[in-house]
Amino acid sequence: MALLSIEQAGPVVRVTMNRPDIRNAFNEEVIAELTAWAAAVPGSGARVAILGGAGRTFCAGADLAWMSKMVGYSFEENARDASAMAAMFEALDTLPIPLVGRVQGAALGGGAGLAAVCDIVVAADDAAFGFTEVKLGILPAVISPFVVRKIGISAARELFLTGARFNARRAREMGLVHAVAPAAELDSTIDTYVTELLTSAPGAVAGAKRLIAAVADRPPADAAALTTDAIARHRVSSEGQEGMRAFLEKRRAGWHP
Repeated sequence: MALLSIEQAGPVVRVTMNRPDIRNAFNEEVIAELTAWAAAVPGSGARVAILGGAGRTFCAGADLAWMSKMVGYSFEENARDASAMAAMFEALDTLPIPLVGRVQGAALGGGAGLAAVCDIVVAADDAAFGFTEVKLGILPAVISPFVVRKIGISAARELFLTGARFNARRAREMGLVHAVAPAAELDSTIDTYVTELLTSAPGAVAGAKRLIAAVADRPPADAAALTTDAIARHRVSSEGQEGMRAFLEKRRAGWHP
């Protein structure tokens, strides 16, 4: 049985973790299905993806049944298990299309890690977040590179060490969340973002995502060769030519819905 529900309507694909009875918790199958979906995105025709969870919770972290197996794993088995999860987060983080997170209820542990790899996160005003791994004697290790880049070292020190839960407003203040809305307005807020994203050139969006990753933490002088090459390539591309001509001719570019 598929643990993800994937529905594509034109350029928009909705990916929903479909385990509401256990709060959309992770296990090996969820990880494998999310990784496989991410690999299939190029060529799918999708230009925007929305990641959500069925029912009242986005994702409560690790599945208890999965955790009970981990207790008996050897070091090597744990390393293989963690490597698969790391590959999933990397695949989602580097998607060539925008990934919009739809967060309601709780996003805990790996669920908060999922929020960190989304380009845009819209959360219900009563949503709760937490990097709660230390409460179990373990670490938010696999998600840490993505989370620290998103929220910064200072917030990570506080929240990784305490394991404390925090609300959507705090998540927005630290950059983990981009918009907070009443639960009844969650989808309309996401629709506003989707509409805006679809007016952006798909090749430029993919290039912008790669650019952000490439220039992060580099001094401007070190990034200059990369950035000048990137803008020159996009200016002479068919998409760049179409976009600039459309602007000068006061018309919509061809990628507009």
